[in-house]
Amino acid sequence: MSIPYGQTRTRVAARHALIAPDGHVKSVVPGITGAATIILINPTMGARFAQVLVTFEAGGSAVVPANDVQTAGYFETGGATLTVGGRKQKVTAGAFFYAPAGEAWSITAPKKGTRVTLFQKKFEPLAGVAAPTAIIGNAADVPGQPFLGDPDARLQVLLPDVPAFDLAMNIFTYQPGATLPFVETHVMEHGLLMLAGQGVYRLEDSWYPVAAGDVIWMASYCPQWFVAMGKTPASYLYYKDVNRAAV
Repeated sequence: MSIPYGQTRTRVAARHALIAPDGHVKSVVPGITGAATIILINPTMGARFAQVLVTFEAGGSAVVPANDVQTAGYFETGGATLTVGGRKQKVTAGAFFYAPAGEAWSITAPKKGTRVTLFQKKFEPLAGVAAPTAIIGNAADVPGQPFLGDPDARLQVLLPDVPAFDLAMNIFTYQPGATLPFVETHVMEHGLLMLAGQGVYRLEDSWYPVAAGDVIWMASYCPQWFVAMGKTPASYLYYKDVNRAAV
């Protein structure tokens, strides 16, 4: 769909944002070469994490040395060789990974057009709890569970829901007409990528039509609600911060 000159669906507010693909601008990120890298969400807009979209050319790579940032990633398309925590594996679309703070990771030999979303956050250790370890998996192996008993709204929890993790990465899939059961208002912050389908997202007092490729930032306590529309299921990948003290 073409966008009339000087117009965009992108909206950036104090506590939420809709980032539409029509406004993407490439950035140079150390360690990532042979790729279009788009920084979609990061602390300069008020977020406490970063969400980055990387689309690789053939021969591109992401080679990230050990540092104090943890990374959760999802392969939306394509495939590559993924190395995390000393484990090396060929992966395809639907693969996900978790690289703990303090461990190097890399994506090499990608197929042209391989698209990966990264969520990055400085790790907050929890006293008396061992830090999480590296993970490589595929969403196809994670069953979708009915959300609050609704079989038309299914949640796939990709990372372990245990106190060691201070972030979560999930996939939510809705049948046409399915909704979040109520307007959520909570301390958790979200970064979201629409993977498929379309719908309407309520963010605070604004209502946004959304479709595959759109990205949403929701700050803590941003009222939020979603309805899937159209004739095909709608799904999105999302991040949230979890399992840490309230003060």
